[in-house]
Amino acid sequence: MGVLIVNNIEREGPGILQNILEKNGIEFDIYEYKKGIDFPSPEDYKAIVVLGGPESANDKTDKIIKEVEGVKRFLQREIPYFGICLGLQIMVKALDGKVRKSPIKEVGWRDPEDNLFKVKLTEEGINDPIFKGIEREFAIFQLHGETVDITSETKLLGTGKYCKNQVIKYGKNAYGFQGHIELTPDMFNSWIEEDDDLKKLDRKKLKMDYNIVKKDFESNGQKILKNFLNISGFKVE
Repeated sequence: MGVLIVNNIEREGPGILQNILEKNGIEFDIYEYKKGIDFPSPEDYKAIVVLGGPESANDKTDKIIKEVEGVKRFLQREIPYFGICLGLQIMVKALDGKVRKSPIKEVGWRDPEDNLFKVKLTEEGINDPIFKGIEREFAIFQLHGETVDITSETKLLGTGKYCKNQVIKYGKNAYGFQGHIELTPDMFNSWIEEDDDLKKLDRKKLKMDYNIVKKDFESNGQKILKNFLNISGFKVE
């Protein structure tokens, strides 16, 4: 029993997570939607990671409906869950929560005031094992136009200046991150070439900002993802 990775669009792959899994010999399957193929069963996995994508969790397509229903089964079984961007919103939708338009569309490394996008941990976030070894405030890469509302069933672990609800937790082991922590250099380079929102930004500045944050960004991504795998019952170095 390994990790199920739900890949919503080819370029937004598991990145840093895949490197960790392969290094530690942890088995994983990558699921991509195909019509007529059932969403995997929670009985076959110890953890699930749902990645980002251009769709909305509010879409009524066969793909999104099946994904929301499939994730709901994992959450009901209390299988450890980690959602990134769309993966966060799918989790909230599976919990019958609200996904809505964000106050601003957050894209790239910098906010409208030209400051780096950062997540600030709440008191609950500071004390949660997912953030073991992480500073209270850290830079994050953004690529979303929607956000989620917090409910009585979810805890807010990290906040942002413009889009407040950046990191949430449901139950004892289900996490959702609005921003991206999984980026590798190859992924970053393909995103800025292919994503329509990123193509509107200054490519040179995006690369300069990436070089500024790269060391801490990748270190934080590795720590958070390793923390999640340890929470899920795997032993990682």
